[in-house]
Amino acid sequence: MNPSPPAAAAAALYQTALDTFSDLLAQAQAAGDPEPTAMTLATLGEGRPHARIVLLKGVDARGFRFYTNYASAKAGELDASAWAALCFHWKTLRQGVQVRVEGRVEKLAAAESDAYFATRPRGSQLGAWASLQSQPLPDPAQFEARYAQFEQRFAAGEVARPPHWGGYLVVPDRIEFWYGAQFRLHERQVYARDAAGIWSCGMLYP
Repeated sequence: MNPSPPAAAAAALYQTALDTFSDLLAQAQAAGDPEPTAMTLATLGEGRPHARIVLLKGVDARGFRFYTNYASAKAGELDASAWAALCFHWKTLRQGVQVRVEGRVEKLAAAESDAYFATRPRGSQLGAWASLQSQPLPDPAQFEARYAQFEQRFAAGEVARPPHWGGYLVVPDRIEFWYGAQFRLHERQVYARDAAGIWSCGMLYP
């Protein structure tokens, strides 16, 4: 059954938002942004917001993907409250462009995490095994020793993905595009999905 006209129009709005994001990302890459996929990831833990920079590793109709250690502080916060916000900032575009994304977060399937892990540089693969991410490190030599341990363990073959490492998907229900302008007369365009799953689009005062 084909979707009803309102539902189809709403789905088209969401696709427009994704296409706009992809176009801006491509522009930032072409403009020489040193880290165009860098995004602030904000989570909630123990009643407080926490934020850090991670790298976007893909976007499609399902949402925005990133990878991390499932035993890290951010992962624990996502386990406790499966909501997150992302923010991209590209100074190389116009007078600055920001994209804000908010939504629920879910883990990617193991097969998808396996596939991405296999594309990582070997050193990064070994680092994923060696790092006890977010835990106290008494001595840098301890980390170096762990790295050497796993380097020896996988010396004869490929590095398998650690069971404690994998991907997340941010499923957006709000995407905002912020375009900088002189005298702070910025342009803000928001795409939002309501409780019924219907997308709408509107403008905000800067």
